[in-house]
Amino acid sequence: MEWLGKLFKNDGYRLSAPAAGKAVSVTEVKDETFSTEILGKGIAIVPESNRIVAPCDAVVDLMFDTGHAISLKANFGAEVLIHVGLDTVNLKGKHFTVHAKTGDVVKEGQLLIEFDRAAIAAEGYDTVTPMVICNSDEFKTITPQIGTVVAEGEPVMTLKK
Repeated sequence: MEWLGKLFKNDGYRLSAPAAGKAVSVTEVKDETFSTEILGKGIAIVPESNRIVAPCDAVVDLMFDTGHAISLKANFGAEVLIHVGLDTVNLKGKHFTVHAKTGDVVKEGQLLIEFDRAAIAAEGYDTVTPMVICNSDEFKTITPQIGTVVAEGEPVMTLKK
């Protein structure tokens, strides 16, 4: 029966990078809403691409009309917010193309949002992309893997209940 214990051992839930780029601590983000972890614990990606993909299998809880952010409900219960850039809501959807809508069931790696990183930066916006767990208090540990350049879909965070 030892194999049964191994089968159900909880090594945690994994979230993958929603974008290619440098993984940094969310506490380094130049916006107090994220850096003070008011919305939850997480990670931020300094993007090197123009795509946001699903970090896990989930349901789209809310696709913001402006396309600058998306809230997902992971199959394992995490409430995941991905926010492309800082104050980018002010762009009112300019430079964003959405590929999912509220209520969609999405698979890890599925394209959610495309954005024009260069155009957003040219308009003076920081393109750092926080990914936070809004229900952080429901997890014993949330461990981000920071300080490296990650590919889209590469593991960047582990959550344990």
